[in-house]
Amino acid sequence: MSVYKIDPLTDPRWEELTVRHPSASVFHSSGWLRALQRSYGYQPVAYTLCAPRANLLNAVVFVRIESWLTGRRLISLPFSDHCELLVDSALNSHEILTQACWDAMKNGFHFVEIRPLNFGGALASDVEFGRSTSFVLQRIDLTPTIDDLFRSFHKDCVQRKIRRAEREQLQYKEGRSEALLQQFFGLLLKTRRRHRLPPQPIEWFRSLAGFLGDRLLVRVAFKGDRPLAAILTIEWGNTLVYKYGGSDAEFNNLGGTPMVFWRAIRAAKAAGLSCFDLGRSDLDNSGLMTFKDHWAAKRTPLSYWRQPAPVPLSDCEWDKWLVGTIVKRTPDCLLALAGRILYPHIG
Repeated sequence: MSVYKIDPLTDPRWEELTVRHPSASVFHSSGWLRALQRSYGYQPVAYTLCAPRANLLNAVVFVRIESWLTGRRLISLPFSDHCELLVDSALNSHEILTQACWDAMKNGFHFVEIRPLNFGGALASDVEFGRSTSFVLQRIDLTPTIDDLFRSFHKDCVQRKIRRAEREQLQYKEGRSEALLQQFFGLLLKTRRRHRLPPQPIEWFRSLAGFLGDRLLVRVAFKGDRPLAAILTIEWGNTLVYKYGGSDAEFNNLGGTPMVFWRAIRAAKAAGLSCFDLGRSDLDNSGLMTFKDHWAAKRTPLSYWRQPAPVPLSDCEWDKWLVGTIVKRTPDCLLALAGRILYPHIG
């Protein structure tokens, strides 16, 4: 079978495929791809078995990352929690991925990485992917009634804190304004510092808001004029996706974080959505997984796959300690600058 390469940002068939295909997510959307291009300079490419003038029925989308720091590679897709192969058979997957891997090798790329929800690894003898990283994906089933959903949440860690937020008369705002983005970013910066990581640049969030439009909302809880907690959610199809969040730990006892999640869930139910995707968690991040468990989110395994298969590396606790120490002692302005410099190399 012939495999064709298309530019998903200029081919009008791409947006139709992402709306029509049952496995497509917001991470396939032209809005997400344009934000990646605008913020990080990544160039997208999609491989398909459909000729240029035929209906686009299948495709696998990648971006080319060409970094002097971390190397050249094809990723499907950077900063996505998961990204399905938009194909309808293993044979289609084999043909497309074989071509992508041959192109990568011919052009000197170090590896090809895919992030599907379900994937067996070996497709055929000439293209074999090895497991790169494993996570846990957690999603809330929104089909029960709103009252049943509330009762399914952890009584102390969720229900009680939602009621505490009501007693504290916390205020709630949502939107995509620059003011809300700034407040969200300030809380994200605090949270990333606690985790000893730099934040993604605020330009990334501005790009997402600009290209995704009313699909994206920043949701912020306030005590008076002080922002306490914020999350960024994106609606796509029947799913609401939680992608980023932050809080001021000094005021966590007031229930700001449960409040914004509860408002998001209520809005999703009112809109007729059936799933709240809480995203991936690292296997060693028991705190984050437990937080999502408290919302009755179902766990499913999630793996990323690479070709050629990655060589296992031992953990270097000294490196982790060094990065964490630097982040802890870096002023906010320099920490934000570090994120702006580093994230284009991460993908």
